[in-house]
Amino acid sequence: MALPLMPKATAVWLVENTTLTFDQIGNFCGFHKLEIQAIADGDVATGIIGLDPMVNAQLTSEEIKRCEKDSRAQLKMLKSELPKTAVRTKGPRYTPISKRAEKPDSVAYLLKTYPELMDSQIARLLGTTKDTIGKVRDKTHWNSANIKSHNPVLSGLCKQIDLDAALKRAQRRVAREEKKAAAAKKTDKAPKEESTVAPAPEVEAPIVIFNSDEQQPDIDPDDMSRSMG
Repeated sequence: MALPLMPKATAVWLVENTTLTFDQIGNFCGFHKLEIQAIADGDVATGIIGLDPMVNAQLTSEEIKRCEKDSRAQLKMLKSELPKTAVRTKGPRYTPISKRAEKPDSVAYLLKTYPELMDSQIARLLGTTKDTIGKVRDKTHWNSANIKSHNPVLSGLCKQIDLDAALKRAQRRVAREEKKAAAAKKTDKAPKEESTVAPAPEVEAPIVIFNSDEQQPDIDPDDMSRSMG
């Protein structure tokens, strides 16, 4: 259900100027009935000037009277003929000039606190560049002497839900890499298969046994000299 322009200010006006129930006002403005009761009691929204929803053509007096007569009826907002504002879902997030100087501090915080985050993830979260991230890491940034680690969520440079999602992706990536490294290490330590080829049998040199009783051939010294000469 679409909410009215400046819902809290609209709720203040309806509380002060109508007899609508807290439920009716809460459903129309997007608040719980206890929040509307707190507005009526003056516990919250003090100092907020009420905004008449009939001035900006969101309600008619007839619609308010109809719901005042029936506590079970719900207020129906008038359809606006103005085109809806386009919602930007992708692309770099705009960072106010006053916040841009805090980006190096946020980069330093993420590098120190969450080393598992990739540079591309940090760049998307903070709307910065990999070059800036590298210079902050290497301490070659032009303002390195004044960079102080600071949580980007507290600085308003990113949302906690976006940071949590990036951390979950990084942790899953690290777990996969560790599992892969463990498997490779286990494979390297596995015993090698023994060769199934039987070694060749050793061949013993024949042993020649001379019988001392056998007559040895006569050797002629002259023949030996001629053969050597």
